[in-house]
Amino acid sequence: MDREFLIDLFADFGPVTIRRMFSGHGISADGTNFALSLRAGLYFRADEETIPRFEAEGSKPFQYQTSTRTVTVNSYWQLPARLFDDSEELAQWARAALAAAQRAALRKRPKGRKAAKASAKKAKANKPVKKKPARKAKKNSPRKRS
Repeated sequence: MDREFLIDLFADFGPVTIRRMFSGHGISADGTNFALSLRAGLYFRADEETIPRFEAEGSKPFQYQTSTRTVTVNSYWQLPARLFDDSEELAQWARAALAAAQRAALRKRPKGRKAAKASAKKAKANKPVKKKPARKAKKNSPRKRS
């Protein structure tokens, strides 16, 4: 899918940013990537809340082959083909995919003071240790006695 086609496809959803990615494009809104357009098709971000909707349509999660195995990426599911002809419903699915991507981003963020403390501790552990310069030896001077 080319860039112009994707822009037209998401017209009812609203403005999207489309960037070259892998063998296709990454599609984002409000700084959050929620869809992938690859040679194999268009994939939307999904989570436990939206996966049942994809399954009901007979969609499958994104998969790719390595030299030794097939890798399944359960966080992106193929958009049902019928939605390419229904831009209003596609926009609803895109909003749900954006919401799933935003929920995933929230789960990845550190939570509160505990996480901030832990990340500060980790940063301190990774900081190089500075060696103090060696002290000069004091010369032996005679003590004055009173």
